Amino acid sequence: MYNRALSLPCLAPVAAAEALPPSGLTLFSNEPPLPVRLISARFGTTVAKWSQLPAAGIPEVAFVGRSNAGKSTAINALCQRKRLAFASKTPGRTQALNYFALGREDEPAAAYLVDTPGYGYAATPLAVRQSWNLLAGRYLAEHAALRGVVLILDCRREVTALDHKLLEFVPVDLPLLVLMAKADKLGKSEREQTRRRIDQTLQSLERPSPLTMIVFSANTGLGLEAAREHVERWLEH
Repeated sequence: MYNRALSLPCLAPVAAAEALPPSGLTLFSNEPPLPVRLISARFGTTVAKWSQLPAAGIPEVAFVGRSNAGKSTAINALCQRKRLAFASKTPGRTQALNYFALGREDEPAAAYLVDTPGYGYAATPLAVRQSWNLLAGRYLAEHAALRGVVLILDCRREVTALDHKLLEFVPVDLPLLVLMAKADKLGKSEREQTRRRIDQTLQSLERPSPLTMIVFSANTGLGLEAAREHVERWLEH
């Protein structure tokens, strides 16, 4: 404890240089960590098998959706990037998990966004579809680092049987955000009717975990900021 001056005549004042920590060193800091922002996203790594998953302890949010539902476009819009995520020229063929790191570039990742393979493409060989279950399916069902799942729905297709199948992999206590993507493709009245039908379908799932739906368009920015803030809140906890 540093006393600037002592009035007792028998004691000499304590020198400031002896009491202060070395220059640039902070012994204690009450400042909270900087919030995780999606716009800091950059490519992290590609995971092709379970043993390649990053070490536990860093929070992750997974993005899932049918092939051609607009998943890559949504990720790029949320992160304000043009080519961070991109769809394969042959939909359904890429079965790896793509990790995008968040946080300062000169520091280890503070969090990850995980782009899972698109599912349900009719031309995908049976063996490839089965490999989706072995990696992406297991990842959704078992990976402890997951803080939430973002499901991308093409609003013109609504909730398909394959979407229902996908949700069977997601633990019921894991928060779910549903983006009703490509909403700009529908007129205002049709969009509202579609929203109600999708909402009714989702509520019928009776998931105990938080479930949120946002009407979304990467082209017009509809719902973009709300979705970004929602995912960022997950990563802060």
